[in-house]
Amino acid sequence: MIFFEEHVYALSTSFHTGGPVMVPLLLVSLVVWLLIAERWLYLRQMGRKMMSGEEAWRHIEQGKIPAAGRGGMAGLLTRRFMEERSGDPLLDKRILDEVVQSVQRPLNGLLPLIGVLAALTPLLGLLGTVTGMMSTFKVMSLFGTGDARGMASGISEALITTETGLIIAIPAMYMKNYLEHRAQQIGEQIVSTGYFLRRHLHGKESE
Repeated sequence: MIFFEEHVYALSTSFHTGGPVMVPLLLVSLVVWLLIAERWLYLRQMGRKMMSGEEAWRHIEQGKIPAAGRGGMAGLLTRRFMEERSGDPLLDKRILDEVVQSVQRPLNGLLPLIGVLAALTPLLGLLGTVTGMMSTFKVMSLFGTGDARGMASGISEALITTETGLIIAIPAMYMKNYLEHRAQQIGEQIVSTGYFLRRHLHGKESE
């Protein structure tokens, strides 16, 4: 309990010492991590227990629409295709291509925004550095080097905001890259499933 209270006190002290720039830094941090959590949960759901191409084709052949939330994004692809298919194999191939593109599109949603916000935090930290050094120079112009406490306050503001900006930005950029890689993996699986279904539709057309 004492350990927890000490950390809370240290964080509170750092927040107040960092000056006004700490408020937008905190808000940006909150928003970026909410967006990261949303993307992580979405990609986890879409990539979980992904339906294979063979299983998707069995559902199509049997006319059995996968239940909502089953089979990951491949299940979503199969469900949407079965809802929109025409019964004409040639037209169905075009419908399948459009469905593949439509289910792929949301995979990278919000990731550019996460990248922008993650890149913004070091700039906000730099702004805090500038304001902190300006405070230091102001104290020096008024009192010279005799007011050590005033100078230390400005220097602390500059250092804390810079550190906070980097602490937020580095893990946020790492998570963005991880989520982009995961979205690419799921997208490749969807394209593969789409090609598999397209080949079977072509074979059905040739019959």
